[in-house]
Amino acid sequence: MFYVSLVLGALLAFVFFGASKNKLTKSMDDLAAAGLGWVKQISSSLVRLIGLLELLGAIGVVAGPVAGQLFGWAWATALGLAAAAGLALTMIVAAIMHIVRGEFKYTWKMNIGLIVLAVADVIVISFI
Repeated sequence: MFYVSLVLGALLAFVFFGASKNKLTKSMDDLAAAGLGWVKQISSSLVRLIGLLELLGAIGVVAGPVAGQLFGWAWATALGLAAAAGLALTMIVAAIMHIVRGEFKYTWKMNIGLIVLAVADVIVISFI
């Protein structure tokens, strides 16, 4: 199960690292031009916070299970579980936001795919 978790975590980390990098480094105008129109409606501090939480989740889904396996740290595995659950909740909130904004017909594949991936990682990590 560890290797399954590693693959799922790597996929999640790849997606969320890229998303967080953009939210942390690009201007709000650049993000809006890239299709993230919602950034114009909230403060830039909140966008940066979302990016930071996505970055921490991306690190946690890989580093937690790896540290738990290599060093026998049960708390690290639990941290990986929490990171995967946090990313799942992030995507649930994102899906709700896209539904409210009328954008879900364009984003549903990515939203549902990442929710399923994160929930699958939660389930797999819980069996490690």
